[in-house]
Amino acid sequence: MSADVSTNTPSKLEKILRAGHLAVTSECGPPRGSDSAAILKKAEMIKDHVDAINITDNQTSVTRLCSLASCIHLKLAGYEPVLQMVVRDRNRIALQSDLLGAASFDINNVLCLSGDHQAFGDNPQGQNVFDLDSMQLIQTVRLMRDDGKFLGGDEIKRPPRMFVGAAANPFADPFEIRVPRLAKKIAAGAEFIQTQCIYNLDKFKEWMKQARDRGLHEKVFILAGLTPFKSAGMAKYMKNRVPGMDVPDEVVKRMSGVPKEKQPEEGIKICIESIQRLKEVEGVKGFHIMAIEWEEKVPRIVEEAGLYPRPQA
Repeated sequence: MSADVSTNTPSKLEKILRAGHLAVTSECGPPRGSDSAAILKKAEMIKDHVDAINITDNQTSVTRLCSLASCIHLKLAGYEPVLQMVVRDRNRIALQSDLLGAASFDINNVLCLSGDHQAFGDNPQGQNVFDLDSMQLIQTVRLMRDDGKFLGGDEIKRPPRMFVGAAANPFADPFEIRVPRLAKKIAAGAEFIQTQCIYNLDKFKEWMKQARDRGLHEKVFILAGLTPFKSAGMAKYMKNRVPGMDVPDEVVKRMSGVPKEKQPEEGIKICIESIQRLKEVEGVKGFHIMAIEWEEKVPRIVEEAGLYPRPQA
């Protein structure tokens, strides 16, 4: 490597995973305004129960406080952020520039994503970019970190020291390409994976078996994604209206089988039970808890799932 990266602080998340501990991450959505207190309040709720906090990047294509600025606020407050970065909105110049901006604050985790199509958001007339795809973004981060080079070939002074992540959806169709796609992301340079929300545990176990058959579980840290249901209506919506989501009928039936006022509690119980079962699956190295606008429930989920106290890096 031609450039010195020794001044960069290593990722706490990476250290915990490489030490063999089950990692716990969660995620927070930035506000639809410029008040940083909103994102800091969410982070404060979960900081002692997670190893790192993902900050979403204009999720569902709705305009929000940017992921990079939100991550900076978290970093300055002493938290461990994961910068989510979608290729929908920025070309390769802006993506590389934002990576340098994150590294200048020692933000050292990045999750490389495609991003939801803008037609789903608040600016459907906006033009997408997709100069790079998510796999090419993974390759770009690794080039900048490992070779100390920009895509154009020039040397970087103080390259970004990034722990590189990607997302995986074990449930999207066609199922038979899910593991080969995971293999491609690993080949591109992904070091950790956060999965889509898991409700169909049997299908996820089959995906993990196929990944193990190819030895992929030894090449990447896989964090299983969980989202607790707040209501039976939420379960039905995710089953019927959210592409790439697999919610079994028995889960919807279970949520619908309790009184409305008790459904949030049932959703939390299902989430905790799922984590306890997934802890036994070979190759699962941690959990990514996506409690959408329900961050205050994350500590309880982590504690009752037997994932607390968190280890020191």
